[in-house]
Formats: sequence, C-alpha cells, structure tokens
Amino acid sequence: MSELSEQLSREDAELRFADFTVDDAWLLGSRMRAAAVEQGLPVVIGIVLGQQRVFHSALAGASADNDEWLARKTRVALRYGQASLAVGESFRDRGRDFDTDARLDPREFAAHGGVVPIRLRGGAVVGAVGVSGLPQRDDHDFVVAQLRAFLAS
Repeated sequence: MSELSEQLSREDAELRFADFTVDDAWLLGSRMRAAAVEQGLPVVIGIVLGQQRVFHSALAGASADNDEWLARKTRVALRYGQASLAVGESFRDRGRDFDTDARLDPREFAAHGGVVPIRLRGGAVVGAVGVSGLPQRDDHDFVVAQLRAFLAS
C-alpha cells in the first residue's frame, strides 16, 4: 500500500458524520464556496445525498467540462464508497489502470481526486461532496480541508 493510500485510509476513518441532512449540505457547500472564492479557485462544487444533487455552485473560471468531471468522480465515490482519489490509487497500487481495468465506461466514471463520500460514523455512505477544476490532488486536499473545518465547527 502506498503512502498516499495509507493517508487516504486515515482520512476515510477521520471524516465521519453523526448525521448529514440537506441543511448540512447547504452549510457545507456555502462554506466551501466562500473558501474557494476567497482563494480565487476556478472550481465547481457539488454535494449529493443518495442520488439527489442538493448543492451545486460554479465559480468564475470553471467550465461545463468541470461539471462533467465532477459527475464522473462522484459516480466513482458513490459506487466504491471511497474517495475518488483513493479508488484511482488502489488501482495504481496493484499496477492497474482504472480506465481500462475497472470495466466501467470512462466517459461515465473517473477515478481522479476531488470527491469524498459523506460517511456516517457507523460506516454508511449517504452521499458525496466534491470539487473539480484544479489538479486532482489539489481538488482532493481542498475537499478534505473543508470537511475537517466543517466537522470541527
């Protein structure tokens, strides 16, 4: 297991919610948007609960392509119950390539960093939160930092 995979596993164990509602999605998404604006990040931000999109915002400099990347990464996080970066890294750890070895349509699924599952303390995944518009590690790190700040508040 790579050092990155170990870090991602620790983050998964850390970033857990007692509960997560539509109101929480609005608060988290709004906090993420404010942080992205403050940092001048050209991203789209999205939160889903179950199969429903409950928060979406596009900032200056982001494009419709970022919306598509976010959707593809979100499908990976929900399908595998792991951060989209963790899924890609697990394939790389085994000398595999997600796009060819997952047997999923790469036009629909992207195992690139930026989407993290919304996981309850008991382990259930109830949704996902993510961004797209930066290099994949930066997308992932932004989401993790925002989740840590939200959970600490």
